[in-house]
Amino acid sequence: MAQPHTVMDNSSQSTGSQKPILIVEDDPDTVRLIRLYLERDGHSVIEAGDGINGLQMALTESPRLVVLDMMLPSMDGLAVCEKLRAESDVPIIMLTARVDESERLTGLDSGADDYITKPFSPRELAARIRAVLRRTSPKEDAEEDQEIQRFGPIEVDIRAGSVKVDGKMLRFTATEMRLLSYLMISGGQILSRDSIIEKVLGHAYDGMDRTVDTHISNIRRKLEKSTGRRFVHTVYGMGYRFGDA
Repeated sequence: MAQPHTVMDNSSQSTGSQKPILIVEDDPDTVRLIRLYLERDGHSVIEAGDGINGLQMALTESPRLVVLDMMLPSMDGLAVCEKLRAESDVPIIMLTARVDESERLTGLDSGADDYITKPFSPRELAARIRAVLRRTSPKEDAEEDQEIQRFGPIEVDIRAGSVKVDGKMLRFTATEMRLLSYLMISGGQILSRDSIIEKVLGHAYDGMDRTVDTHISNIRRKLEKSTGRRFVHTVYGMGYRFGDA
């Protein structure tokens, strides 16, 4: 196994002030492959070879996005994701060699925005990164996001990157925030999983309905914990609806 390492890429000079993408992965060959495709897309890249260094860099370097391997030395990817999510809303894509659906969904439940299984196509990973960056950018969907969404005690401001209940800030991932905003904008209409995937997730669907379900579950849990009420309702066989009842 490669020794933990941290490498700063000097190519960031060519991309101006754009924030880098952080790769947290202990396999040098995988890092080189990901770096190659990201740099082709015009990104600057920084690296960490273990969980502890990866968490530290994610908190101090303010990357645009983190590509995070699940199996890491010193601290595994799930622990890094949970600790990072408690401090930051940075988009996270998990890399996992585990093919079991429940294991992959654990990454989403810990706060990741997306995941991809090994072995993976670097082109697919690059496409996933572009999709996550599009849906987490405050410039996207400007027409829909120009107003703050409010319902009862809940306030969502996509541009400010905030979700509040009775004025108190809640910790939401960017994907959860956009999904909640989409539910609120829809004014009580039933939204199918397909419409959520198309409008919010923004990447080719892989057949896992539970990916959407997990994001919905996280939103529902956070709102219910803060309000004692259920706002996100499952309409069996059809999708999800936002409202008081």
